[in-house]
Amino acid sequence: MDTSEVRMTNLFNQLGLDSSEQGIADFIANNPLPPEVYLSDAPFWNAAQRQLLDELLKADARWAVVVDQLNEALHEPH
Repeated sequence: MDTSEVRMTNLFNQLGLDSSEQGIADFIANNPLPPEVYLSDAPFWNAAQRQLLDELLKADARWAVVVDQLNEALHEPH
């Protein structure tokens, strides 16, 4: 059972990305996605990151909320 606190910083930690507030903001600002690109199909993920995102969305409703928040942030017009 995953007991990690469900937060964007912990999602970024699991993805192996800079999880600082500035690191998250920079990632979102530098990786906008067009509406037709599904989150896990984005070109900037590696295979392990894609798999993790898909698993979190399918397996655990707690994490799905945070993954969805990331999805929305990357699809917002910048």
